[in-house]
Amino acid sequence: MTQLPQGGPQTQRAPEQAPAPTGLPAQRPGSWAVQSRRLRAVATTEPGRLQIIGAVLALLVVAFGAVTALEISHRASAADDVVGRSQPLSADAASIYRSLADADTMAAGGFLAGAQEPKAVQEQYRKDIEEAARLLVKASANTDSSTSSWREITTLNEVLPVYTGLIERARANNRQGLPLGGAYLRYANQKMTDELLPAAERLYAAETGRLDRDAADARRWPFLSLAAGLVVLGALVWMQRRNYRRTNRVFNHGLLVATAAASVVLLWLAVGHTVARTELRSAMTQGQESLDVLNNARINSLKARANENLTLVARGAVLTADGSADQYETDYTTGMKALRAQLKEAERLADDESGSAPVAKAAKSVTEWQERHRKARATDDQGYYEGALQQIIGAEDSTGQSFQQVDSALRTALAHEQGEFTAAAEDGRGALRGLPTGAAALAVLGAVAAILGINRRLSEYR
Repeated sequence: MTQLPQGGPQTQRAPEQAPAPTGLPAQRPGSWAVQSRRLRAVATTEPGRLQIIGAVLALLVVAFGAVTALEISHRASAADDVVGRSQPLSADAASIYRSLADADTMAAGGFLAGAQEPKAVQEQYRKDIEEAARLLVKASANTDSSTSSWREITTLNEVLPVYTGLIERARANNRQGLPLGGAYLRYANQKMTDELLPAAERLYAAETGRLDRDAADARRWPFLSLAAGLVVLGALVWMQRRNYRRTNRVFNHGLLVATAAASVVLLWLAVGHTVARTELRSAMTQGQESLDVLNNARINSLKARANENLTLVARGAVLTADGSADQYETDYTTGMKALRAQLKEAERLADDESGSAPVAKAAKSVTEWQERHRKARATDDQGYYEGALQQIIGAEDSTGQSFQQVDSALRTALAHEQGEFTAAAEDGRGALRGLPTGAAALAVLGAVAAILGINRRLSEYR
């Protein structure tokens, strides 16, 4: 007989049933959670904390260098644009305006000289038209087709051939002694006054606006780089203080080199950008502002001279809207008033004798010009046309001679102010040269030095 185990009969336990499958994989700790636990485990020991601090310091130094390189590269690029693109284009736009105004002045002066225009006047007219056309081609090559400048260039290119065609018709009729020549000349002047010069003025305003924006971008403070530099220096100083309190060692050579590298970058950044900002501001306030005033003064002198000539050409045929006065004489008076105001402003802006002397000479010649003009008008009003003509276009003691003196003085003043602008802008651009590359190189040096300094401490635990 089979003996039963003591304790009475026992019931066999049913096997435990496995949990029903859910169709989902077993839950495993996420990699981020694993890494987080490992990081906390490492941070509980001093060597682990040093490794973390070293990595953070190196990352901060590299980030400081990268941000500085990027921000200063943008500022340097804007400064390059000021010197090499936007200011030259602004100057070219002003030259287009001046060339067109001078061509109109030469056309009217040549017409007054009679059937046989002086060769010098014809040559100057041709040079003015060629210069305007050349600069328009140059501006087209450096202007995006979606900008307002492109629209003005298109207008100028379309209307300029119409103007020159009218001038040639006026000359042809004038050589034949036909009165129709004067009508063609007045119509050409209307094209110049109503279409060409306003388009050239808008082009100049658009290019000068772009210059202002580029200069403002170059002068903008690199706040992100400066803030990053202060954070890096603060972190490095904190680490060295921590090291001193734990080891009683004054210096850690690696951390000291990293601090020195970061300090050099921050100092270079602050001083270099301050110098660049100062020079570029000087270029705009002392150079470009004076150039604006002088350009407008020269253009007004050219327009006044053209209106003075056209007063004799029209001989009262063109009146103001109310019919009370000669239109060209009225425009001459308005232009001369604006010219005197601009010369006064230019003299105020001039910051040295080389800049103020030619402006003062121009102002003196304007006074003489106006006095001679009054005498010429009085002569013409008395019915002595030939005498008035000589007082306007004669070789001696004429308004034309005074105009040439004004124009020559203004050219001298413009050349001086252009030199002032270029010198200051070049100095501003030069202050930023090398800073992006230098900041990147010093940041790499600082990061390596920080890691070496931390490794020096870690070696004490091995």
